[in-house]
Amino acid sequence: MLSMNDLKNGSIFLMDGSLLEALDVKHLHMGRGGSSVQTRLKNLITGQVVSRNFKQSDSFQEADIEKKKIKFLYSHRGEHVFVDPANPSQRFPLEEERVGNIVRWLKPNTECEAVVYEEKILSIKPPIKIELKVTEAPPGVKGDRAQSGTKIVTLESGATLDVPLFIEEGDIVRVNTEIGEYTERVEKA
Repeated sequence: MLSMNDLKNGSIFLMDGSLLEALDVKHLHMGRGGSSVQTRLKNLITGQVVSRNFKQSDSFQEADIEKKKIKFLYSHRGEHVFVDPANPSQRFPLEEERVGNIVRWLKPNTECEAVVYEEKILSIKPPIKIELKVTEAPPGVKGDRAQSGTKIVTLESGATLDVPLFIEEGDIVRVNTEIGEYTERVEKA
């Protein structure tokens, strides 16, 4: 059993027959009163997100989940095809709702982590940092400082990203997939 203090961002647990993931956890302490935890929870089966507060007396059942490595192959008409790296002949498609918006950071042969519950893939997490090639970049004009020296470029995965003006087409950039932001330039074109 998990207590209120065991909740962290990314914790997965069972409550009232639902499988929930904690998206945002904030511990609150109210003067002389007891402490509480304010959370945003996502139902991993339905996808619904709710806010809920917990007190010290609340407890949760830990979910029996498994995490396994899978490899992204390609996308076609709203289906995204993955493969088990240990057995490349086992290909399986996942629909858009299951994968979510992380597919914008995936390029072929990217290894991801799948969260599995009762032999069903619930969600997919890409690597935290991924390197992608810039395919389209407008020229960075030196006098253009209205947007604090940034511009929007297109990456090889099809995603758009806000980057500094010195990034050019053909550069390879590192992206933080958790927050969806540019981190650094890895290689100059």
